[in-house]
Amino acid sequence: MKLLVTGGAGYIGSVVAAMALREGHQVTVLDDLSTGHADAVPAGAAFAEGRVHDLARTQALLADGVDAVLHFAAKSLVAESVATPGRYWENNLGGTLALLEAMRVTGVGRIVFSSTAAVYGEPEHTPIDEAAPPRPANPYGASKMAVDTALAEHARMHRIGAVSLRYFNVAGAQAGPGGQWLGERHNPETHLIPSILAVALGARGTGADGAETDGGNGAGGDGARVVRLFGDDYPTPDGTCIRDYIHVTDLARAHMLALEACVPGEHRIYNLGSGAGFSNLEVLGACREVTGRDIPSQFAPRRPGDPAVLVASSGRIHADLGWRAERGLAAMVADAWQFTLERASLGHPAGRQPASRAE
Repeated sequence: MKLLVTGGAGYIGSVVAAMALREGHQVTVLDDLSTGHADAVPAGAAFAEGRVHDLARTQALLADGVDAVLHFAAKSLVAESVATPGRYWENNLGGTLALLEAMRVTGVGRIVFSSTAAVYGEPEHTPIDEAAPPRPANPYGASKMAVDTALAEHARMHRIGAVSLRYFNVAGAQAGPGGQWLGERHNPETHLIPSILAVALGARGTGADGAETDGGNGAGGDGARVVRLFGDDYPTPDGTCIRDYIHVTDLARAHMLALEACVPGEHRIYNLGSGAGFSNLEVLGACREVTGRDIPSQFAPRRPGDPAVLVASSGRIHADLGWRAERGLAAMVADAWQFTLERASLGHPAGRQPASRAE
């Protein structure tokens, strides 16, 4: 197939684009590089710089024989969405509506959407299945939920086949077609595993989901860094928050399977998860074991609004498409560490990145 991957210069989009190329598909990446990186576009993919909002540009790309769209282009920081909600509605929903209109005009009938389990807010039970009522707790989750509604309507009215994949945290890295590692390069970094690995390298970072890395004053003013874990009294086995993590390679495989599940006139929703999750202490322990470094940490009081457990069920997609998460926490950390070391060897410390243009 000929595929258009929007946001394909970002973390997840670049890994999915690389997998699509390995499976023999033709790939064009559309990204405005606001949060993506031109050097993350995998070798063998065509690259067009721009926004999905540019109807003429998007129509021209789709009219070039594209069979399906893999849609990743979105803003995804919860705190930023609360501070600037209009930006999230304009980018996430507005961009997708423009993309859907371009698809309608050019007759492209399949789309796989990178959604989020944040649409469920704080759930009544875990693991979260697709029957859970959507109750997004922030503009980021709400904008993604609105896109799902738009996909359902376009499937009904225009007979497109659409699949939304909802998941929590993605981790790990993957070697691209050119041999370089494709991994997380956010600025600022808000995810727990790369933030802990940044501490392992002696760099400052900030983590999410009940933990963060913070600067501390080491003995003799050496500027030691420390991982702060928010809360050690949750009703979990070790007292710290439990969150769902999926290896980015497993996630990419789910997107490729979803392409085959696009049925004209249907909008399918699949949750992706491990079914169990990992606690903050388990993640920290895995990072210490993989790196062989005694990563300093300390507990801090709970943060308001942090649920004890957020885990998704993947029962439906396993039953329909045979997908399940195959790579565990150790593999996620090991691959993320390889990516971190490669970036550091190239002179790009963890938590930092070269300046890039706006997406």
